[in-house]
Amino acid sequence: MINVQVRGASGTVEARAKHGLAWGPELAALDQSEFPMLGHLLPYADTVFNSRQVVTLLAEVPRLPPGVVTDALARELLDLGQSVLDGQHLYLWFVGD
Repeated sequence: MINVQVRGASGTVEARAKHGLAWGPELAALDQSEFPMLGHLLPYADTVFNSRQVVTLLAEVPRLPPGVVTDALARELLDLGQSVLDGQHLYLWFVGD
């Protein structure tokens, strides 16, 4: 399970998703050229997106094929991503196992 958090520059967790991102064949098979942000996630490593990368991520979420994320997580990704854009020195973390 990959957990999603918004963290400040010092690493403090400012917000977190209630739903995790399950690693499965749908996520593993994402075309990295079409989904450059989510297509590069790994189940065992942390991935951090800055505000410029979050803009690209927010454009990816509505285009994801069915089964990659739940509707609840999609809403949370959009909300957490927007909180990164609305804040200062915030990052969106995907925390792997």
